[in-house]
Amino acid sequence: MEGERISAAIIVAAGQGKRMGGETRKQFLMLEGKEILAHTVERFEQFSKIKEIVLVTGEDDIACVKAMVRNYGWKKIRAVVCGGKERQDSVKCGLQALSLTTEIVLIHDGVRPFITEEMINRSIDAAQDFDGCVLGVPAKDTIKICDKDGMVLETPDRSTLWHIQTPQTFRRDLIVKAYEKAQKNGFLGTDDASVAEFYGAKIMVIQGSYQNIKITTKEDLLVGACFLEEERE
Repeated sequence: MEGERISAAIIVAAGQGKRMGGETRKQFLMLEGKEILAHTVERFEQFSKIKEIVLVTGEDDIACVKAMVRNYGWKKIRAVVCGGKERQDSVKCGLQALSLTTEIVLIHDGVRPFITEEMINRSIDAAQDFDGCVLGVPAKDTIKICDKDGMVLETPDRSTLWHIQTPQTFRRDLIVKAYEKAQKNGFLGTDDASVAEFYGAKIMVIQGSYQNIKITTKEDLLVGACFLEEERE
């Protein structure tokens, strides 16, 4: 493995949060007295290998996020930038805002606040050995592939299925080129790894955690509160 490279994080918080319901976007919902996004950013602020952070948010939320940066006193924020129509557009905006010295980039969901430093460190190490890596956990449930009418077409082998999480971690030069190729060819991936795969990269899945949840529904807020309570004990 090569020597340690300069690592940065892009935290994407530009989603509308429609599945949560209500007027407040999910990244700004309160979890135990603090915005979900704040919980996420503060984790990365504490991780020693992360040298800078780029926050990507919606155009209407730029002022709010900049105020959060000031109020919480975050020190690693390089930029707060406006996202695009799709998440893929938002990540591309984040990539453009990174320092040119950045060598490894971790792309993370703003509403996934239970990432740990140990997972970050393993992600950075793996991204130096492979084209890129993603965190994931083995599927617990049987998965069915269905047609548009809900009829089962196939039941894939559960032992080969992983639920993919973030951060998704890459060498900066590779993921920048991957996004450029995707834009040129009109390719829209479901995550950053699929963009890298379209470019031809070989992606490694490394063990994440079932606690590294993405807060998407009201039920997730309840689960997240339990996790925070457990951390305080």
